[in-house]
Amino acid sequence: MAIRITRVYTRTGDDGMTALVGGKRVPKDAARIEAYGTIDELNAVVGLARAWNEEGRGERELHLKLDAMLQEVQQELFDLGSELATPEDFTYEGMHRMGEDEVTRIERVIDECQKELEPLKSFILPGGGRISAQLHQCRTVCRRAEREILRLSRVEDVGEWPLRYVNRLSDLFFVLGRWVGRNLGETEYLWQRGLR
Repeated sequence: MAIRITRVYTRTGDDGMTALVGGKRVPKDAARIEAYGTIDELNAVVGLARAWNEEGRGERELHLKLDAMLQEVQQELFDLGSELATPEDFTYEGMHRMGEDEVTRIERVIDECQKELEPLKSFILPGGGRISAQLHQCRTVCRRAEREILRLSRVEDVGEWPLRYVNRLSDLFFVLGRWVGRNLGETEYLWQRGLR
């Protein structure tokens, strides 16, 4: 489906309402808007991780591999946002929905990256380098998106896969943060309980 955007401002949201797919108008703080709005925010912070990563491209194969992974995630996040913006009574045949394929793909990437990592004996402090730190930011926004989708699922049917997808995606961001740090030779700082 081609999308054509001819004007950015429409003035139709000045009263605090917005339209879902199908035209139904709802408040901008409705559970469905919060859910896909947080997915949009997540897509933006993934874009920032890609921008930080861009600085290292050409120097290491790692940067090209990471960029390809994150670009695929961004495409899927747009798909998920579209799915969440579509109420059940406006779904249509052939509409893309998150499913087992996307979740399984993420699990494969996690397993592949995990092979290069030492098992953790403590929680880690987000940080390391810029890319690793940004991937941890992606993880935390993804966890918030998960909470928003769960909140929406309590009032409307969203199916099982959006929640599973973001749950697995937050795990991916955690592993990618560690994986990037290891491959770039960055220090991984562990949480030390009660340290002052």
